[in-house]
Amino acid sequence: MLYTSELLETLIDELSRLPGIGRKTAQRLAMYIMKLPREEVVGMAKALVNVKDKVKNCSICSNFTEEDPCFICSSPKRDRTTICVVEEPNDVIAIEKTNDFFGLYHVLGGALSPLDGIGPEDLKIKELLQRIDDNTLEIILALNPNVEGEATTLYLSRLLKPVGIKLTRIARGIPIGSDLEFADEATLSRAIEGRVTI
Repeated sequence: MLYTSELLETLIDELSRLPGIGRKTAQRLAMYIMKLPREEVVGMAKALVNVKDKVKNCSICSNFTEEDPCFICSSPKRDRTTICVVEEPNDVIAIEKTNDFFGLYHVLGGALSPLDGIGPEDLKIKELLQRIDDNTLEIILALNPNVEGEATTLYLSRLLKPVGIKLTRIARGIPIGSDLEFADEATLSRAIEGRVTI
């Protein structure tokens, strides 16, 4: 049953297709957009179209960029001996915000998930292997700590160990500000495994 404008219903339907946006949130967003001045809505629409038209994947690392290669791959200040492998471009942003990593990145474009039909040929694994050269000293696997991330880490470690390059993974453990009693067994196990000398 149509309670409002058909055009507004179409907008709600489109917004609800976004990840993490349910029908109620989409409806709130649509109502908010309706209250905005026309210029702001046009600016938002232009920003969406510009991103689709002008942002592409870097030909080296597969991160999002307007210039190819991206500013990280083309920067002479980056450590070219270390490549941090991540699942998605938003993982690059998260690591860059720490200001603790100065190497290069490689974005796989997802993680192995046989149930979803995502195999090694669907990820940028071949491109990663092609990037490894005599200058590469370390590959850091910074994949999500879930079933798909663990499967991808295992697959890549089996593939990369024979290459003879130092292969590491990011540490996992207890988040700062939390209590041990609320941590699950797997997280506690990883925290004990990844302990450091003080």
